Amino acid sequence: MPDLVMGVDGGNSKTDLVLADTEGQLLAWVRGRGTRPHHEGMRVTTERLAHLGCRALATAGLDAGPPVAVAAYFLANVDRRAQERSARDDLTALEVADHVLVRNDTLAVLQAGAPEGWGVAVVSGAGINAAGVHPEGRSARFLSLGEITGDWGGGLAVARAGLGAAVRAGDGRGPATGLRRELPGHFGLASVEAVALAVSRGEIAVEALHGLAPLVFATAAGGDPVARGIVIRLGDEILAMVTALLRRLRLLRTTTPVVLGGGTLQHGQTMLHDHIRERLAAEAPRAEPRVLDVPPVAGAVAEALREAGASEDARRRLRKTIAGMRPPTPVQDGI
Repeated sequence: MPDLVMGVDGGNSKTDLVLADTEGQLLAWVRGRGTRPHHEGMRVTTERLAHLGCRALATAGLDAGPPVAVAAYFLANVDRRAQERSARDDLTALEVADHVLVRNDTLAVLQAGAPEGWGVAVVSGAGINAAGVHPEGRSARFLSLGEITGDWGGGLAVARAGLGAAVRAGDGRGPATGLRRELPGHFGLASVEAVALAVSRGEIAVEALHGLAPLVFATAAGGDPVARGIVIRLGDEILAMVTALLRRLRLLRTTTPVVLGGGTLQHGQTMLHDHIRERLAAEAPRAEPRVLDVPPVAGAVAEALREAGASEDARRRLRKTIAGMRPPTPVQDGI
């Protein structure tokens, strides 16, 4: 009987968990809330992840079956080695699997998009991060603690910049922009000022502003200069991360895969992609950018299969299955 494995991609806004066997058969794919140990604490986060694993086993009819052999967790906001060890220890104590791996979520994108097993990966979902792995195995990453460490980017940053630019356009501090017209309807409000006031009063959660990001991209695609400037800023930040990692790993003169993943990079953002490719061609011509064509959880479960000794055929089979599936609906019980 084949062993069971779990792969988990825990992002800021959602967590995907795939349960599979070592023959490459997908048994369950469930989705839960985002992974935010910096807000909720590591113990609450790991208990929620363990609960999500139990949900996957129940979905597959295996809640009374054999234990999971390997579980590979690739988690946002787990950016330091000490955090990885803390999460691994908690998950091991919760008996989620016989063997537990914990990595940052950027490495799931790299595993899913670079079969070579090395390169640079950028995740731009609700937030932003990047990491690089040298062919010899050494790695480089960022401290990634938010504004205090100079970070900017991802869908939430784009949304907040769009809302701020729209308010500035209205009070005379900034140029006119169609964002004033396009953004407030997302929340059923009459103006961007009303949106800002609702956020300040706690009536709209800051995290909910992430839903404005697609409107900023759409407004930019329509030619609005202010919205275009926000998208270009995101592209420039991604370029800065990629080139910094290439320099630190001494890969600027090596043909290197650069995998672009996360919601703001995987959903057809042509202007953003074009800008990144143009800037990379000028500053790091040996870099080979590629947009991830599967959900990042494919990389997480591929690592679990590799650790469990599954064949390359099994890993390819499961990746193809995930690529052809529609992601699940998030669970509704707060987990």
